[in-house]
Amino acid sequence: MLRLVVQSAKIDPPLAPLPRPCMSIDFRDVKKRTRVVEGNDPVWNETLIWHLWNRPLENDSFLQVTLQDTGSQKEESFIGLATVLLKPLWKQPSKVLFVKDLTLLNHSMKPTDCTVTLQVAHMSHRDIEKTGAEDLLGITAREAARQKLMVPGSTAHRALSSKPQHFQVRVKVFEARQLMGNNIKPVVKVSIAGQQHQTRIKMGNNPFFNEIFFQNFHEVPAKFFDETILIQVVNSSVMRYKAEIGRFQTDIGFIYHSPGHTLLRKWLGLCQPNNPGSGVTGYLKVTICALGVGDQALIDQKQLYGADDTDIQIFKSAVVPINMAYLQFFIYCAEDLHLKKQQSVNPQLEVELIGEKLRTHMQTQTDNPIWNQILTFRIQLPCLSSYIKFRVLDCHRKDCSDEIGTASLSLNQISSTGEEIEGVYSGFLPCFGPSFLTLHGGKKAPFRIQEEGARIPDSVRDGLAYRGRVFLELVTQIKSCQDSTIKDLSHEVTRIEKHQNRQKYGLCVIFLSCTMMPNFEDLIHFEVSIGHYGNKMDLNYKPLVSSTQYSPVIYDGNIYHYVPWYNIKPVVAVTSNWEDVSFRMNCLNLLHFTRDRLKANLDTLKSTRNPKDPALLCQWEKLLRELVEDCKRPLPCMTDQPKATNLDRKRWQLRSLLLQELAQKAKQAMPRDMVATAEDWLYRLNAVLPEPQMGLPDVMIWLVAKEQRVAYAQVPAHSVLFSRAGALHSGRLCGKIQTLLLQYPEGEGQKDVLPAHLRVCMWLGNVTDSKDLQLLCQGDMAVYAETYENQAKYKDQWGQQGLYRCPNFSDVMGNKTLPMTDFQPPLGWHWQDSWTVEPQRRLLLDTDINKSQVLEEVYENQGRDIRGAWGPAAIPNTDVNGQPTEARENVKCPQGWHFKKDWVVELNHAVDSKGWEYGVGIPPSGLPQVWSPVEKTYHSCRRRRWARVRFRNRGELSREQETVSFLQLGPAEGEEDGWEYDAFGSKFHLHPQPRSRFRRRCWRRRLVPDKDKGVAPVFLLEGSLAMDLKHRAGKEEESKPWPWGLDRQFRDPQRQDARPPNMPFIYCTFNKPHYYQLFCYIYQARNLVSNQILTFQGPFIRVVFLNHSQCTQTLRSSAGPTWAQTLIFQHLLLYENPQDTKESPPLVVLELWQRDSWGKESLWGRSMWPPVVWLDLQDRILPPMRWHPLMKELGKEEGEILASCELILQTEILAWGLRNMKKASSPQLLVEFGEESLRTEPIRDFQTNPNFPESESVLVLIVLMPTEEAYALPLVVKVVDNWAFGQQTVTGQANIDFLQPYFCDPWAQDYVHPKLPRLSGKKHQDFLGYLSRKFWFKSSKAEDEYEHEVDWWSKLFWATDEHKSLKYKYKDYHTLKVYDCELEAVPAFQGLQDFCQTFKLYQEQPKLDSPVVGEFKGLFRVYPFPENPDAPKPPLQFLAWPEREDFPQPCLVRVYVVRAINLQPQDYNGLCDPYVILKLGKTELGSRDMYQPNTLDPIFGTMFELTCNIPLEKDLEIQLYDFDLFSPDDKIGTTVIDLENRLLSGFGAHCGLSKSYCQSGPFRWRDQMPPSYLLERYAKRKGLPPPLFSPEEDAVFYNGKKFKLQSFEPKTPTVHGLGPKKERLALHLLHTQGLVPEHVETRTLYSASQPGIDQGKVQMWVDIFPKKLGPPGPPVNINPRKPKRYELRCVIWKTANVDLVDDNLSREKTSDIYIKGWLYGLEKDMQKTDIHYHSLTGEANFNWRFIFTMDYLAAERVCVQSQKDYIWSLDATSMKFPARLIIQVWDNDIFSPDDFLGVLELDLSDMPLPARHAQQCSIRMMDADPKWPYFLQYKHFSLFKKKTVTGWWPCQVLDGGKWRLSGKVKMSLEILSEKEALIKPAGRGQSEPNQYPTLHPPLRPYTSFIWLQSPVQHFCSVFWKRYRFKLIAFMVISILALLLFNFIYSAPHYLAMSWIKPQLQLYPPIKIFNIITSLNTSNASSSILPTQDPNLKPTTDHEWKLHPGPTNHLSNIFPELPAPED
Repeated sequence: MLRLVVQSAKIDPPLAPLPRPCMSIDFRDVKKRTRVVEGNDPVWNETLIWHLWNRPLENDSFLQVTLQDTGSQKEESFIGLATVLLKPLWKQPSKVLFVKDLTLLNHSMKPTDCTVTLQVAHMSHRDIEKTGAEDLLGITAREAARQKLMVPGSTAHRALSSKPQHFQVRVKVFEARQLMGNNIKPVVKVSIAGQQHQTRIKMGNNPFFNEIFFQNFHEVPAKFFDETILIQVVNSSVMRYKAEIGRFQTDIGFIYHSPGHTLLRKWLGLCQPNNPGSGVTGYLKVTICALGVGDQALIDQKQLYGADDTDIQIFKSAVVPINMAYLQFFIYCAEDLHLKKQQSVNPQLEVELIGEKLRTHMQTQTDNPIWNQILTFRIQLPCLSSYIKFRVLDCHRKDCSDEIGTASLSLNQISSTGEEIEGVYSGFLPCFGPSFLTLHGGKKAPFRIQEEGARIPDSVRDGLAYRGRVFLELVTQIKSCQDSTIKDLSHEVTRIEKHQNRQKYGLCVIFLSCTMMPNFEDLIHFEVSIGHYGNKMDLNYKPLVSSTQYSPVIYDGNIYHYVPWYNIKPVVAVTSNWEDVSFRMNCLNLLHFTRDRLKANLDTLKSTRNPKDPALLCQWEKLLRELVEDCKRPLPCMTDQPKATNLDRKRWQLRSLLLQELAQKAKQAMPRDMVATAEDWLYRLNAVLPEPQMGLPDVMIWLVAKEQRVAYAQVPAHSVLFSRAGALHSGRLCGKIQTLLLQYPEGEGQKDVLPAHLRVCMWLGNVTDSKDLQLLCQGDMAVYAETYENQAKYKDQWGQQGLYRCPNFSDVMGNKTLPMTDFQPPLGWHWQDSWTVEPQRRLLLDTDINKSQVLEEVYENQGRDIRGAWGPAAIPNTDVNGQPTEARENVKCPQGWHFKKDWVVELNHAVDSKGWEYGVGIPPSGLPQVWSPVEKTYHSCRRRRWARVRFRNRGELSREQETVSFLQLGPAEGEEDGWEYDAFGSKFHLHPQPRSRFRRRCWRRRLVPDKDKGVAPVFLLEGSLAMDLKHRAGKEEESKPWPWGLDRQFRDPQRQDARPPNMPFIYCTFNKPHYYQLFCYIYQARNLVSNQILTFQGPFIRVVFLNHSQCTQTLRSSAGPTWAQTLIFQHLLLYENPQDTKESPPLVVLELWQRDSWGKESLWGRSMWPPVVWLDLQDRILPPMRWHPLMKELGKEEGEILASCELILQTEILAWGLRNMKKASSPQLLVEFGEESLRTEPIRDFQTNPNFPESESVLVLIVLMPTEEAYALPLVVKVVDNWAFGQQTVTGQANIDFLQPYFCDPWAQDYVHPKLPRLSGKKHQDFLGYLSRKFWFKSSKAEDEYEHEVDWWSKLFWATDEHKSLKYKYKDYHTLKVYDCELEAVPAFQGLQDFCQTFKLYQEQPKLDSPVVGEFKGLFRVYPFPENPDAPKPPLQFLAWPEREDFPQPCLVRVYVVRAINLQPQDYNGLCDPYVILKLGKTELGSRDMYQPNTLDPIFGTMFELTCNIPLEKDLEIQLYDFDLFSPDDKIGTTVIDLENRLLSGFGAHCGLSKSYCQSGPFRWRDQMPPSYLLERYAKRKGLPPPLFSPEEDAVFYNGKKFKLQSFEPKTPTVHGLGPKKERLALHLLHTQGLVPEHVETRTLYSASQPGIDQGKVQMWVDIFPKKLGPPGPPVNINPRKPKRYELRCVIWKTANVDLVDDNLSREKTSDIYIKGWLYGLEKDMQKTDIHYHSLTGEANFNWRFIFTMDYLAAERVCVQSQKDYIWSLDATSMKFPARLIIQVWDNDIFSPDDFLGVLELDLSDMPLPARHAQQCSIRMMDADPKWPYFLQYKHFSLFKKKTVTGWWPCQVLDGGKWRLSGKVKMSLEILSEKEALIKPAGRGQSEPNQYPTLHPPLRPYTSFIWLQSPVQHFCSVFWKRYRFKLIAFMVISILALLLFNFIYSAPHYLAMSWIKPQLQLYPPIKIFNIITSLNTSNASSSILPTQDPNLKPTTDHEWKLHPGPTNHLSNIFPELPAPED
């Protein structure tokens, strides 16, 4: 990595006012910034980190440093830049490069006096490991935590419930860059959770889309986060299989947990997953956001297309860093894969990552498959996904639909980006194992989001049941090392065998108590399992003592039940085999200890609400001290651990560095922002806590009833794991008592009911460490074998003959067991004594033992005989269900009970006078379905109910003592045999009943361990006690029927037990109980919302402690019920050691109930916390009382409960008025504080004036309040409506919980009373208004017609983005503020509720989607009031009051609706047709005819003006609708503005302050009053003297200071229409007072169809003008800008070096070249040149003109076009796209498709300067990623400014995945306005009017018929080209041969003639010869002489025919146009 330390800078000359410099540094196009400091000599000492990944430093690497002033009015004003070359680091990587006083350059690249000082270092991984916490540069390094993207206004993640809720996903596609391919037509396909969307088809490699897609969800959050987003860029012009250019994929959870839930304008790197070597195939710019209820979408103020996107630095700096990596999953094997009982599976493992799935091969018929395969995924780094999912499937069917189990790995836990540590830590790539991954399935846990930062358990996603484990390994490699995605792995098995070495673990659990249970009618027991061990349903493992004995549940005397274990506690012991993970668990437990201590200290810190509490600082110091102590404790080293995996070592390094950093921070921490700082530390600790390689499954405790698993508790194995290294390395709950709240699986159980409240003590560890195991200090462990002997009564004799289907020996539930003689002790144990009979008194307990009275009933039954007379029925006595019971005369009163009255007939229901009810018996039961009180002749049976009440005797012993005494009794007289009797299926008794037909007795035999074996004896109880596992009973015994109703009680006919229950039971017996007293101080409750006038009916508190409960008194109705009561629990029995109780006491449960007038009780909420335990009363200190939340359902808070001390305080309430009470007729205000209340008089004329009467507006309520604000009750405000006949109803209420903002001290010297607004104008105001109408805004016609170079939209673009806006000299003097939120949400303006606050009224506890029923406007002041009545009383706070005539106030309201952003689509095409409707009271403005067609970002630019009376009409509702032609219009969304708050606010929100005061021009003053009068009013409101202006009006004396205009305006601006000095000075002063400036606010739209979901934004502002203050200024013209029409003329002169792609007959390369051209987005206007045939050199001449027309918006730098998408479309769609010229070079072919030769794309607003000559033209001119410094880069310009340009540009083509130069084009470009184009007309091509310039046909050879014109010449040319060397040699030889032949031939003749001389002998006639010669000579002379004239030039025939060219005439015709040059 590259580490840069920015030390300091020096700004010379110094700037005034003081600058706020910030330094930005670019490295490889990744820009990072320092923080902002103040001063001319800034010092940062800040460290910035760049990860080099796999790209090392290069020879030409450099850093570019830029220094900017962020405090300048010109945002981020440039100071200077410099370049730091990194070549020294490249040569010597270990060296530190010190750069001191580096000189900065200005814009002109000239040196300045400003300098910077830096240090740069290259850090390798070895350096990081070597230095550790040391700092190489001597400065503390702070890395990515500070450099992370911080989103304004982003909040912490809200807790998400398990219920489905509304979500929304938006994907906006802006544009693509550098897409791979030639002549492509790209389209973007977006898949959101499987829903497909796609953009329009574009052309070119850099398409511009600007389309947005919405997808709405109503899902459970966990499922929603798992959905994926796939973005593909596809070439639509080729076949589908090869059409994909690249893709990008992520899951929604990654987006939602990003800052602001958004990826904002990110460049995504595209890649092809099926082509690993392709690299990045292009970039796509998108915005993706995922929004939940209440989430705000980030505002994107940037324009669609502007300078920032074309600026190379910014373009590349936003690119997501892309590195391709290969995730290799080494899948070895799996174990224990069970889906169904006794059935093997065909397992197949499926791995899923971001939607891509890979599967292993299927293994057949095995529970322990061995795969040995590699699955390889190709991903991008960083991987934008959250989880890797694993599913094991059973492939019995073809589709593999049966899921055995699932698991998931969080990528955050198995990799690191390096951002966790603020230092030189670089992170690590994803890795895992080799290790086991636990699979889960079956029922799922109810979804709960835990505390922030805590990990969601895997069981939440994957189910509760253990389904086996998978052994795998994950390795990430940057480079591919294999060819296929699936590979065999057999040779790797030996390497990982050491990780599968197993050790034996033992788990021991002691059950101490089980309370707060509902009423289970059947016996229950608990089962403990870890993995499959202990699971009684899994028959593949040895049976273990994993379940407790069956027990009944007993009524606790109040409303709950409990299990009566008392002094005999059940114990389970489970042994299991797992690999040794102690080294890993030691580290984890040590971290948990550190986290738990930090969290406990933080909770204590949070509970101290008073910041002045002296204990606060002590607690902070304790937190720091303990954190430093814990962080300095070293973690167990992983580097020398042989079984440690790579992930273990990486996470050990990460955790160690984090602990070192936290220790350092804790040492340096100051007592400032204590809670936020500690929460940040806790969050970072939680981030590294999860252990993905856990290996050990969680311990599951199941509550079993009716042989069904009802409820569960899940305990992480590491939390109870024992370690030899010591207590800190052991689990925090190992060997300690813990409280478990059982819960139902998802979708089961009763609502708001706890299944059980369980206390256990657990120990887990290696069995070799259990030799001296003693979980609790007291208690004796005993092991018993147990069986029941059964007998039935047959012929009045007890025996086994009448048992029928019932076995002779069974367990307590009737399941068959072995006889006593067949039991055998397990290995390591032996019998202590013989079998004995011991009645299980726990099962014989009276379930009514804790009741004070019991109602007994018996039904007397009669039937008709033959005569029709009534007589006793066959079964004369039954219960209500018809089951037989004892006769009432035989029912005896149990011991300890008595009767006050004898049996009586029940007459209080539908019976006759004697109590009979009649019916007709229906077989087979013989019972009637309907009973009637009137006897009819057809009735066959009748019955009547006898009842009596049984009362408990008042004995000396309490009920619990009676229960304990009963359990501890020995056998009484008659009980020696120990038989338990049953009659007709009822519960068993020790004494026989007259009608008993079945009896049983329990035989027990104790087991004791053999001599010491080095292991705890309980872990040797493995396997059954049976002698053999074969059933000895015959089939005839199994077929016996059970007697009477016993099968109903004991045996489930559907249950088939595979194993006889022959396991022993373990008990822990405590002989010495400990008695405790519990004192509960109940004071009061608060925050209880009810819709009754009497707030909370009959509230009382029920305190539950173990199996005891008491109730407080029931109070009368109150907003904050106060009990002030102490509940005392006496004689509480706890059997464990008192020290254990002190460390882990049972929880106290407080439940708030309410009892209505009918006596019905309903639970409101419950709170749980541990009590403080005092073992020695001498140390006792009264514990402070704290607020405890009352919870309801799953984590839903319903109030608080508390107690405290008291002091007398006074509260004063300003009641202003009520608003939006829809159905109120005569409302009044009821204010409650505790039990004190106060009312106003009803508002009689509510419909005409909703304010309270002046006499009732100020309420004074004297109450008693605690001195500690933390203990204060909330103030409850209710609105009571009065109806006719004295009826009163509560229509709404509000709770003010936090009263701190309203506390004040009236006696303080600097205290200022709250001032109320006064809107009444004085007399001189009317005069000022007259002046304003007369002079201020009067403008001449000439001024109105004056065309300004700027308008209001200029101000908007200056405010949103300075760099994109047009330059204007005085734009800093005319500016406005654009808020990305509502004006009320701006923190500086206090919600515009500085005068009076608005409290929303609800009818229920307010939630996110609760309906608001109205509003209360008012204010509170809380201040001390003296107890002494003679002491002076403090003055009232609300003294002044607005004049009565001020309200209602008539006002003029102007609403400016500018535009909307990202509206929710309403039409099928993904767009909408929005229009605006305004509603204010009964006034409605807007027209559906003014809709904007087919857009999601409409620009309205509309002003609405309306009048209203405030506050009668105060809520301005802005609604956006979607226009539909036939169906009703859809409402898009609504936003509401409270106009009353804006009018009354002291921030001047009624009309924003303009930056300048102009009396004319485009920025004219629009307020009613001038700035000087506004300043005077503001001073009066603040209680200051009025401002005094100097006579020259250039100075003012205000608030004790003198201000001069010159200090604000050093130079008077020469702005058109500027106002006088006095007003300008007053305006400058007003701007310093924090008032609302001229602004545009962004308001979020909401819809009732999706409550809380952002439906889009609307940008607007509102001006309010009270009519009493005179007329306002003129309205602002915000009409949308119209695009300006331009004409682009492009003259193609020639080309050079174009690729040659064809072969002619002579095998020469040639091309038939022509040019295509079009403007981007206007492909229909594509134009072509003519064809230049047979270019042999790549040169072609055209002289061809293209003419393009476009509508261009200069301010936004985009072209605008409107066209219909389809023929049947109703309206045209307006599209914006960049002004981009595309030139393509093609080769013409006749029969085959034309060949693409190259492309040139020029952005007309930012294009490179052309080259003057072809030799200077290179592809570097178009490089989007230059590697050289800025001052060496090619210059760019805007054609709209330069107007015309001529030169050479390069064309490029994609070849082999890279772009290369394919040709050069010489062009002339000229841009003309529409008016200029009419003045200088020109035609396309070479057509008329051919002028400006005149284009002549180019010089070209005629090649069309060249073969026919000169075939010989062409033939010769062909042969000459091919055989020219041979021909030349042949010709030379031929000439030489000819000369030789001629010489030989001529030599004899010549010699003969020279020797003989025959001319001397023959003389021919000389005259004749001369005549002939002269004639010939004369003729020749005559023909030659005329050509010798010097003024004439010879002409000769030439093989080229020339056309006249324009070369000799262009400069004469157009001197301003340069002539084309080669």
